[in-house]
Amino acid sequence: MNTPTLKTDRLILRKFTEGDMEALFLILKDEEVNKFLPWYPIKNIDETRKFYEEKYAAKYKKLQAYSYAICLKRDNFPIGYIKVDMEEHHDFGFALCKELWHQGIVTEASKAVVEQVRKDGLPYITATHDRNNPRSGTVMQKVGMKYCYSYEERWQPKNIPVIFRMYQLNFTVNNDFVYKKYWDMYDNHFIEEL
Repeated sequence: MNTPTLKTDRLILRKFTEGDMEALFLILKDEEVNKFLPWYPIKNIDETRKFYEEKYAAKYKKLQAYSYAICLKRDNFPIGYIKVDMEEHHDFGFALCKELWHQGIVTEASKAVVEQVRKDGLPYITATHDRNNPRSGTVMQKVGMKYCYSYEERWQPKNIPVIFRMYQLNFTVNNDFVYKKYWDMYDNHFIEEL
């Protein structure tokens, strides 16, 4: 079942390959795209390869992995990525090259991935976004995720304080279940009126 290819009206969601390093570099080097992500923009192809090995190739060797390149059907060229981690938090995340923002591409990709993990029996997914990046929260809401709480974290490696909003979507667990690890881990936690 390892990372099944998914197709939507406009998109192919597939594994990244060795041949995608240029495309991945274009996504990872952009300061605006990576502003709210837990790493600094990548500087060269060597760093891109290392990122690929750690974030993609290693995961593809596991039984279950949801780490996709978002590609337009017309050319199958990666324009972003989307993933659900297989750790306890089942963290859902995404990014898209900025030339294609505001076209519903991430929402379309997200709906396909969320449906796949639901079908495959994941109990729930979580997602967090910097509250200064509310558009990520909008995508989370569009796939049915619900806001649960906020918390402040000193974010690494950037070493800045960030207020994160935590969203969750339950599939096979009790609908009232909330993943509380971040709440418990950080002293400054609260529920916002959104």
